[in-house]
Amino acid sequence: MHAVCSQTPDMAIPFPHLLYSETPPIPAPLAPLVEATTAPTQDDLKRIAAHRAVELVESGMVLGLGTGSTAAHALDRIGELIRRGTLRDVVGIPTSKKTEAHAAAVGIPLSDLHAHSVVDLSIDGADEVDPSLNLVKGRGGSLLREKMIEGASRRFVVIVDESKMVPRIGGSGLAVPVEVIPFCWGHTLNRLRSLFDGEPGFDAKLRRAATAGDGGQGDPFVTDNGNFIVDLYFENGIHGDLDLISDKILRITGVVEHGMFLGMASSVIIAGEDGVTVVDKREVR
Repeated sequence: MHAVCSQTPDMAIPFPHLLYSETPPIPAPLAPLVEATTAPTQDDLKRIAAHRAVELVESGMVLGLGTGSTAAHALDRIGELIRRGTLRDVVGIPTSKKTEAHAAAVGIPLSDLHAHSVVDLSIDGADEVDPSLNLVKGRGGSLLREKMIEGASRRFVVIVDESKMVPRIGGSGLAVPVEVIPFCWGHTLNRLRSLFDGEPGFDAKLRRAATAGDGGQGDPFVTDNGNFIVDLYFENGIHGDLDLISDKILRITGVVEHGMFLGMASSVIIAGEDGVTVVDKREVR
């Protein structure tokens, strides 16, 4: 197999192409996703959405493997189906080092975009989804690799619980991340701040690595690509032409990529207490 894309030598880790035996074990009955007598937790809803998406996976596919707590359920399910022999000859392209390790641990053969420039299906979570299926992703720090792999996909299926639905991008009040190079990051942050000058309640902050007892003043968070992240915060979401705003952000020298995934999702699977809803890109304006 080909090694996973990396900028550093220690990322080139070969994996066997097939991890099931010639005679797969007889599948045991599957346990119910949620006990019928209890209300589903948020994690239950994430797992339900993930398992629904994995129903789209077929033997022989090249898969984009997402990053995050929801995507982790998809990895576990794909690995389970490979071990059972239900899925054969699939190969995954991970969107982060964390996903790479998780996928290898559950038995998913891995490759990269060098070997597979077109991905059949990507499955990943999102931090926000607006009514037009635009997304915010990257609060886990993997936005660049996610956008590369999911942008190379024939089909990109997003899996979320209902809490991730927002009226507009940035509407949750949580971060819209922007990956920047470390060199003169403060200058880049100020350029980003000036781009939204006059926007009520706007703020931009360098993301710091979470370290107990440092009061949020620790070392900068470093992405898998060796970059920093500037988090943008909006009081009432981002107003205006999102494509134009995207272009303005990307034209700032020092910006690598942002976490707005505009028009990329093929469909979104939303798990809620009342069941699962699938919204297709063709159904929205």
